[in-house]
Amino acid sequence: MLSRPLRFVVAGGLVAGALDITYACVFWAIKAGVPAQRIFQSVAAGLLGKDSFTGGWPTAILGLALHFFIATTMSVTYFLMARRVPILGLHPVPFGGAYGLLLYVIMNYLVVPLSNAPHGGAKDPLWVGLSIAVHMVLIGMPIALFTRRALQDAG
Repeated sequence: MLSRPLRFVVAGGLVAGALDITYACVFWAIKAGVPAQRIFQSVAAGLLGKDSFTGGWPTAILGLALHFFIATTMSVTYFLMARRVPILGLHPVPFGGAYGLLLYVIMNYLVVPLSNAPHGGAKDPLWVGLSIAVHMVLIGMPIALFTRRALQDAG
């Protein structure tokens, strides 16, 4: 059983993960007719490489699980930082937005290049611009808002 504060931290990761993956699926479905299964497989490609795209739904499910694991880890990380730096929990909107921007940079310039995912990535300017905004508003801010609630409950 998770403590009440930890439930808020996990919920923050799940909400941020859901918003992020929904954005990716909707964007690429509209832009290029890419099915959700392929989006999920692209996450699994970070672990499995190009073989992810021939694995069907098993690799898609793996990718979705990895995606939510990463988002929840991002939420736990913010919570742990906010326990040491209280201002992060007191002002979740600006610091959550900044955290989202930091996450965008880390994921796109460190994690993905070091992974097994095919390199090159999406260079579409609309994708890049929206992805930055999504990381700030739909990932960083929900994580910070749920962290604030977790910190309030932790007393």
